[in-house]
Amino acid sequence: MIFERIAPEQFDTIEGIPEPAENAQLIGHGQAARMIAAAYKAGKLPHALLFAGPQGIGKATLAFHLAHHLLKHPASATAPDEFTRPDPASSLSRQIATGAHPSVLHLTRPVNDKTKSFKSVVTVDEIRKVNKFLSMTSHDGSYRVVIVDPADDMNTNAANALLKNLEEPPSRTLFILITHSIGRLLPTIRSRCQTILLQPLSAEELVTVLEGFDTGLPESQAERAGIVERAGGSPRNAVLLTQYGGLEISEAIDRLAAAKSIDVAQAHRLADAVAARGQTIQLDIFNRHVLDIVTDAAGEAARAGDMARASRLSEFWQTALKTIDDAEIYNLDKKQHVLGIIHALHVAMRG
Repeated sequence: MIFERIAPEQFDTIEGIPEPAENAQLIGHGQAARMIAAAYKAGKLPHALLFAGPQGIGKATLAFHLAHHLLKHPASATAPDEFTRPDPASSLSRQIATGAHPSVLHLTRPVNDKTKSFKSVVTVDEIRKVNKFLSMTSHDGSYRVVIVDPADDMNTNAANALLKNLEEPPSRTLFILITHSIGRLLPTIRSRCQTILLQPLSAEELVTVLEGFDTGLPESQAERAGIVERAGGSPRNAVLLTQYGGLEISEAIDRLAAAKSIDVAQAHRLADAVAARGQTIQLDIFNRHVLDIVTDAAGEAARAGDMARASRLSEFWQTALKTIDDAEIYNLDKKQHVLGIIHALHVAMRG
């Protein structure tokens, strides 16, 4: 399906794929959507929701569908039992999608005015926009919705600033925080939100999403099955696998991690492929697949009762995450970052 992009470009935009704000299709998460709709209808919607789950499964899309539902039905008692599907041609949907609706504030990584690239964190200046936003009277008495996406990317100052807003929110205000890694959020922030754990999509749901857009999904059922298996229920992961060499990158990492000794030439080829200029998405695929490998291995070790291995792998995951963050924040040499991660991953997996 060819679509006209009207939403602002984000740090994680994928060409040809709608942003959550403009995506009229919500696949999966039906139980969560119905639960939230029922709470709103009963007048029991909390002031802050935390949507937690793997990246790319539709958490932000669910958040924007909820915002649309609240603004479409400002009288909660007469709201329907399920979310109203957004009409892309409607004024309401287009205002939300373009970021022009006065009752929806979407906070994410901002653009660095000097470099014209996106910053690596959600800054305190972004969070400070909340105060001005909440000081303005809602134009029709409806809800005001603040979406922080992802809340994981807030730096310390930003997190503390948001905490102040969460402590005493105005009436008819809803904060929706998106998190891919709930452990990265301050416990004080988590405690002020109702957490909703969202699950990866089923294989059928995943294929439905991919078939709805021009994602390059292969015709071969065997190839489709391989992509679905590796995607982990995440349409975003599936798109990256099909369009950005993600499958080849993942397979190369798997081989290096499992080998008895590191193939230095292969490691350098992989580093050259993902660390070159303009390969931001490929580098992100590399980083996230490394973390996924370690997560799975730590889980397997824990289930097998090998707590020493599970603990060691968990420590490596934390170290790798900090290394990834530091490489992005301080603009460190990307090839050296990749080679260092490959070596450390090999040691952790073989230990």
